[in-house]
Amino acid sequence: ATLQNFNISVGITDDFMRRVETDALWELKSPKTGKAVASLKAIDIWEKILECAWATGDPGLVFLDAINRQNTLPGLGAIESTNPCGEVPLLDFESCNLGSINLSKMLVNKTLDWRKLSQTVQTGIRFLDNVISTNHYILSDVRDTTLQNRKIGLGLMGWADLLMLLEIPYASMEAIALAKKLMKFVKTESYKASALIALEKGVFPSWDKSVFFPNKKMRNATCNSIAPTGTISVLANTSYSIEPLYALAYKRDGILGNKTQFEVNGVFKHKMEQLGFWGETLQEAIKAEGSIQTLTHIPKSIRRIFETSHEIPWKYHLLHQKAFQDFTDNAVSKTINLPASTRVDEVREIYMEAWKLGLKGVTIYRDGSKAKQVLQRCNANVAGVC
Repeated sequence: ATLQNFNISVGITDDFMRRVETDALWELKSPKTGKAVASLKAIDIWEKILECAWATGDPGLVFLDAINRQNTLPGLGAIESTNPCGEVPLLDFESCNLGSINLSKMLVNKTLDWRKLSQTVQTGIRFLDNVISTNHYILSDVRDTTLQNRKIGLGLMGWADLLMLLEIPYASMEAIALAKKLMKFVKTESYKASALIALEKGVFPSWDKSVFFPNKKMRNATCNSIAPTGTISVLANTSYSIEPLYALAYKRDGILGNKTQFEVNGVFKHKMEQLGFWGETLQEAIKAEGSIQTLTHIPKSIRRIFETSHEIPWKYHLLHQKAFQDFTDNAVSKTINLPASTRVDEVREIYMEAWKLGLKGVTIYRDGSKAKQVLQRCNANVAGVC
């Protein structure tokens, strides 16, 4: 049997990473007894992880110490794992309860409408808290733990679309600065909303085991997560989560009964029409490459705004993830999509830098490293109009 479209990660500690840096030994312990049964060089394990990630996209890394440094319920124990996509580090029997705000709908006259965003956050937090109360729980342990901690995760989608609408390149410090300002605002408003609901309905039952006790009354042990938003972004006709565009035009395989869909990003098409660049030449170019970076008749300043995932240096992927993680009490699901030509050495740099930045996890995917992948760039040999 094989696992298709699963996310596989390895839990990593700071101790292990320091042993990688110093070329020290790492003890292998029996999960049954907790006793050491063998020792290997930490760097040998590390290199095997890197080789597998380069070859297949798996495993990603979950940095357990980074997660527990921001555990809002330390009185209930340490967190040992996350949900499959990595955006919600969970204690035993906790559940995911997530929602995402479509940032592309938060603009008025090319300006972020902070009042509308605030109102949407307030609604989102209240909605997710109500879901906990009204949900039907199959397992009593899940019901009891979920009601005790009332963790929710309000996040974002449409980040790439928002940046394109604002004409800000993803690979820019201006985008990073906006990400920090935006997520700090979302977290602040989320906490205000949770605190207000706590005054109305009471704090979550395990409040006295949380970092908020005794000074800050909260309805929810966590408020924010950045999820991948795969299906809901498609339904909302916006870009995925905080990801850059995978391509300006692409086909989506293996969904909705194993069908194939072709798609052109709507924001890109509208912008090209406004600028007078939309036409047969451009359409053929994005069908062939999913990109406009080779089209020299389009000014470089415009092309920069529409750089796709493979054209964005990996350091900017990590900087975006850190910018959002700094103001997210759960975690950030983020995949660094890499071109097929990426070397194992680059994967090594990415994984090491992610740890040094204090991220809670990191995932890469090298284009073509799986026999079947959900998103594929269009090419001229594919039938259909993108």
